[in-house]
This record gives sequence, C-alpha cells and structure tokens, in this order.
Amino acid sequence: MIDLHRLQGFHLVAAAGGYARAARAAPYPITQPALHQQVKKLEAEVGMQLLERVGKDLMRPTPAGAHLLAFVGPFLRDLPTVVRRLRTGEFDGVLSIQAESLLIRQLLPSWLLTLRKKRPHCQLQLQEMLHGDVAPLRTGAADAIVAYLPEVPDDIASQPVAELFPCLIVPKERAPKRGRAVSLGDLSDLPFLAYPPGSRPHTLQMQALASVGTAPRQTISLDTADAMLGYVESGLGWSLVPSLDPSGPTGRRLAAYPWGKPRITFPVLLAWRKDAPENPMLDALIACAPKPA
Repeated sequence: MIDLHRLQGFHLVAAAGGYARAARAAPYPITQPALHQQVKKLEAEVGMQLLERVGKDLMRPTPAGAHLLAFVGPFLRDLPTVVRRLRTGEFDGVLSIQAESLLIRQLLPSWLLTLRKKRPHCQLQLQEMLHGDVAPLRTGAADAIVAYLPEVPDDIASQPVAELFPCLIVPKERAPKRGRAVSLGDLSDLPFLAYPPGSRPHTLQMQALASVGTAPRQTISLDTADAMLGYVESGLGWSLVPSLDPSGPTGRRLAAYPWGKPRITFPVLLAWRKDAPENPMLDALIACAPKPA
C-alpha cells in the first residue's frame, strides 16, 4: 500500500518544480532531505522513476510521474476542503425517509422543498410505509420516518410535526341536507372501508365506531387513506380516516365531517435513531421541520 505522506511529498516537489521550492511552499515543516527521501521511497514502492532533474534544483515529472500526478493531484488539492466540510457538516449526502402515504401527499412536499433549497445537492430517497413502525430506523433502511407513533421507544428520538384529525367521509350524494347531522344508520347499505384487520389503524376505527354504538354490517379492507378517498368518491363506501385538515379531506364527490366529541387528535412525529451516525442531511431535515399548529 502506497504511503500517503510519500505521495504528498512527491506532489509537493512536482508541483513546485524542485526540492528547495517544495520545502518552502509546504503547508507543514519539512526539509529538502526529508522530501528527497519521501520521493525515493515512493519510487522504490512503484518501481519507476517519477522525477528527473532538468536543471539546478529544477525537477519535472517523468512520463510515469506525470501519470501518477494526474491522479493524485486533484485528490491532494481537494482533501483539505473535504476534511473541513466533514468537520463542519457542510457536505451533502443521501437521506432516506419513510412516511405514510397521506403524509407524503399532504405534509412532505413543502417541507422537502425547503430542505432542497437549503441543501440543493441532497439525494432524497422517499418511500411509502403503510403504518408507523420504527423497525426501518433500527435496521438502517431509513434515516427518518414521519408517522403517527402511539409509543416512542427509548432508543428513538422524535419531535412533533403535525396533528391528524379523525374525520367521517361519505359519498357526496349520501350527505345530509344542510343543518342535518349525519346518521350512520343511513349508511348501513354501504360497506365500511376499513384498514386491514389486526392493524393499529383498524383497531382505532373499530373503537371509534363502538363508542357511538355502531358496528359495520360489511367491510372492505384497504391499505391507505388515499385508497379510501377514491372508493368514497366512487360511491363505493364510507369510512373514518385521518386528516391534516381539522375539517377533513376535500373532494368533488365526497363530504367530510369532524369526528369525536370532544375532538381527538393524533400527533404526527418525525423520528430517528438516537445512536445514528452523524448525518448533516438529517440535521437539516430536523431544522426545517414544520411546527404543529
């Protein structure tokens, strides 16, 4: 393995054109004999003469030296800048985020636009997750998740970024006339659009319906709130879904109503692993995170 200090000495002499000039120009204390020894040891390592004398204290690269110089020159020139950026966190990189589909659609666009303005060279990887789970953080599959987490484990850090409001959504043609309350009994001929049985969102839906003494006669299982909105707008069912807007989601063919008295809300969290390696992109994401209203 070639010694970095010998490469650096060779680069100094080749760039300065001689040992005396290289010793004077070096960013650290070094003598001409020491530089000469570094070059000779490097030539022994590669088995080729790298510099030739063309005048009094005037050296130039041989063809082999010029080839090596073309490779190491940019590296040694840019290395101090790279090290400084590493130490100050000024470098850009890759940031992997997982979030629920509703949040990808309604919360993340403006947030990530702000991030990209601050870090234009950041490589964002955004992936949908069906339900909030910290497992991707622990396995390293994600640097951050954005989701509703009913419990935050001790090894996970988090901060609130929004609130979700439960809302009843029904097809527009099944909405009551103005001034009348929605009667769930009037929707009994339509399927209830539920999250997959066994999931946390499904449990929350069933608990909400049980609190008003209602149990759906028929259900259709769907994975996401966006899918449920599509079904409702098609007149194929009704549901309880989370919404970032307290008034509920909007659509030309659906009607939305706040659910719960008193109103219940669910916090949306930005979460990351406490012992994750230093990542300036994660720090930037946290810094520009929205604040709950």
